[in-house]
Amino acid sequence: MTEFNTRPIALETLDRAGAALAAESARFAARGWMPGTAGNLSLLLRTDPLRLAVTASGLDKGELTSGDIVVVDGHGARVHGEAGSHANPSAEAGLHARIARVAGAGAIIHVHAVAAVTAAHVWPGGVALHDLEMLKGLGHSAHGEQIVIPVVPNGQDMTLVGDAFEAVYRPATQDVRDVPALLVADHGIYAWGKDLREARWHLEITEALLQIALARR
Repeated sequence: MTEFNTRPIALETLDRAGAALAAESARFAARGWMPGTAGNLSLLLRTDPLRLAVTASGLDKGELTSGDIVVVDGHGARVHGEAGSHANPSAEAGLHARIARVAGAGAIIHVHAVAAVTAAHVWPGGVALHDLEMLKGLGHSAHGEQIVIPVVPNGQDMTLVGDAFEAVYRPATQDVRDVPALLVADHGIYAWGKDLREARWHLEITEALLQIALARR
């Protein structure tokens, strides 16, 4: 896990976080993965106590500015008195916080990519992938190893969705990396990494792998 700043949040840190989240949101909106106000992204600000910068709810994800973020705590609730937007965070911020805590993620991206939604419908028990070169982009072997992108039921209670995530998540060991993605049935995909760049790579690679799996079935 990457070492993170545990000092109080500084305004300049929030400005940088907001600018980075706005740029990534615009990237995914342009790909059609965040239509309208759909989807959300988060970036870890500190771990003790846990604080995340999360894109504000109800805004067009292709038009965000550096100020369109909300600081939330380890349960996804807006932290009053902190800098940042006074808009509400998405209800899904609770799942972002759970993934950050459980998987040690530094950044989390949630989009509504078509292949992810379709694959979760076709394989509700999880999407098994093996013998594909791009698996190396997720830290796994291209041959001789099978990974499963887990699928959990959709719901409006993020505590329950988070519990379902923890039930299927397999943490990294000394020899094997985790699978840095989660499919929520009839909803979309969450992908994460140590920073936004790695989270983006994991998202793009997973979506491409799911497209291949659907084409080969």
